[in-house]
Amino acid sequence: MDRVCLRGEKGVSIIELLIVLAISGILTSALYQTFISLQKTCAVQEQVVDVRQNVRCTIDRMTREIRMAGYGGNILETFGSVNTYPNLINPTNGVDRDFITIVMAEEVARLGQNAASSSNQLILSGSNAGEMFDTDKKKYLCLNGLNNYSIQNVVTDTITLTAPLAEDHPIHQPVYLVKAISYYVGLSGGKSALRRDENTGGGGQPLAENIETLEFSYVDSKGDVTANPPDIRMVKVTVTARTSRLDPDYKGGDGYRRRTLSSNIKIRNLGL
Repeated sequence: MDRVCLRGEKGVSIIELLIVLAISGILTSALYQTFISLQKTCAVQEQVVDVRQNVRCTIDRMTREIRMAGYGGNILETFGSVNTYPNLINPTNGVDRDFITIVMAEEVARLGQNAASSSNQLILSGSNAGEMFDTDKKKYLCLNGLNNYSIQNVVTDTITLTAPLAEDHPIHQPVYLVKAISYYVGLSGGKSALRRDENTGGGGQPLAENIETLEFSYVDSKGDVTANPPDIRMVKVTVTARTSRLDPDYKGGDGYRRRTLSSNIKIRNLGL
């Protein structure tokens, strides 16, 4: 029988094995640290995106309603004030926070029957008028975006006005509720939030959390800053929001990342 001799072949020594294990440990640790760092970065970026979206949605909602301040025709001539607010734009610049209250007509129903001039009754279509109007804080009714009336009585889908209609109104014509809508920053569940209040008794409802500051400034038709409500033709809004969780690696301030967005809102219904 032939014998085969294996020469020059050796196994792996303990030292070599330890070296391989040490290198593998270093590489694994580096990969893990990289993964953790990427995970933190993604989490932070996701929060930043959420903050930007939060600010953008906040600005968009306010912009739509502030731009429509005064819509509804002869609101102040008819009512004098709406839920104690005497101007179409009511600014309140405080030491700790700013408010704005705008008065506008918002469509809430449609006529279910023709309404003839000299009549003082309206029949609404497909709605319970008692849910839309009352004789207290929701007594300000507007037809076709021009004619305003105070409400004397509400029964199911029938509204009785305090004065007769000045003109004919056809079936399906829009019916508006004239509202005084306030925007401000307040607490919601222990967090700072943008709140919207229709001033009808329900209080301010939270629209967006982690909104820290809300600032308003007002400009007249000449482009000058004004504090006189009848002269306001543009509203400048600045909103600052922060992330919901702090970033311990962020070296600025208190560890929260913040974003600020501003918008200039021209009022459509107040003339030049």
